[in-house]
Amino acid sequence: MKTVKVENLIEGLRSISSDEFTCDNVYQFLAENPINVDTIAPYFFWSKNFYTRNLIYKDERFEMMTLCWDKGQISRIHNHADQMCWMTVPVGKLRGQNFKILEIDEANGFCKLEEIDQFDLSDCLTAKVELEEPIHQILNLPEFERRAVSLHIYSKPFDKCLSYCRETDRFAEVSLCYTSIDGKLGSNIKL
Repeated sequence: MKTVKVENLIEGLRSISSDEFTCDNVYQFLAENPINVDTIAPYFFWSKNFYTRNLIYKDERFEMMTLCWDKGQISRIHNHADQMCWMTVPVGKLRGQNFKILEIDEANGFCKLEEIDQFDLSDCLTAKVELEEPIHQILNLPEFERRAVSLHIYSKPFDKCLSYCRETDRFAEVSLCYTSIDGKLGSNIKL
């Protein structure tokens, strides 16, 4: 399989006009241009305590990052603040679990969710988060028996999203941060 360097992937995404930077067009572009893993390896940082978010590139239109998942790590159930998202898994295997809202009371932070479809990603397969059903969770299940890396593109960049708890049927806005930027760990990050 022919792969592309991260620099070429970024340049290709930047060359897509704003009018053409749609969910389907970017999905097709990523599917046709699988990433060369060696070129994103400088953005791999691991923690036994949490998955890491490692910024590779960011402008006003999109951001690109690697998320590094140790065995058994999962994300919170979350949305993407009404932004588009694409991901591919060049290392390991991950499961995506989508949810739909059954009942919501935004004023009181109440939200009852139901699992809907799920999907597995590996071998540079590409996925997109549909804006109609944006609530999901990513899991590196223990039975996958290895670390994983996912490459994410978000348009537009965002630093807050909604996080959901099924045990309490509550949701709240949470702030997001990067573990590393341009291959350098944040000064307050302890891996």
